[in-house]
Amino acid sequence: MSKLRVESFTISLDGFGAGPHQDLNNPLGVGGTSLHGWALPTRTFQKNLFGVEGGEDGIDEDYAARGFQNVGAWIMGRNMFGPVRGPWPDESWRGWWGDNPVYQVPVFVLTHHARPPLVMEGGTTFHFVTEGPVAALERARAAAGGKDVRVGGGVNVIQQYLRLCLIDEMHIAISPVLLGAGERLFEGVNLPGLGYACTRSEASPRATHVMISRQ
Repeated sequence: MSKLRVESFTISLDGFGAGPHQDLNNPLGVGGTSLHGWALPTRTFQKNLFGVEGGEDGIDEDYAARGFQNVGAWIMGRNMFGPVRGPWPDESWRGWWGDNPVYQVPVFVLTHHARPPLVMEGGTTFHFVTEGPVAALERARAAAGGKDVRVGGGVNVIQQYLRLCLIDEMHIAISPVLLGAGERLFEGVNLPGLGYACTRSEASPRATHVMISRQ
């Protein structure tokens, strides 16, 4: 069976996976962009986010690149898709990523408010799932065609799948910054009690990369 993976999810030294007060000007919360100093210079992120050839190789690039390998579908939360809250006022919000998002596979958005599928350029279609995380995973696995499913975030969505013991492996990058507030990734989550263990750790000058797997 395909794996459910978390890839390139970055937390601060004080454990926050996003800063507070997400809005249009702060899609990752106040200070949240500083988490990704390790990822932005990599070859993978330069190409996928900015359409630029080049970028840095090395440990950070190795982890950034693996996050897009063998991925046939994504799952994300409503907050990762955008800052709109409550019932959709209209269909004008189409995500942070422009007309051609980086995903290029089906993306399943967990939400309490229904919305028709949103077809974008490059193979990305956003499907809005109101039936919960298990239903979203079933639909994502069917769409992935045997490839893995990647959970993009945010914090709450990852926590839901962890508590259900559905995540097979996680790559967490620990960035040497302090946010002081926001959403703590492992708040109230007993990883050993759920059967998870750290299986690898290595550092670059910009981050410590750890792999956490379900045993």
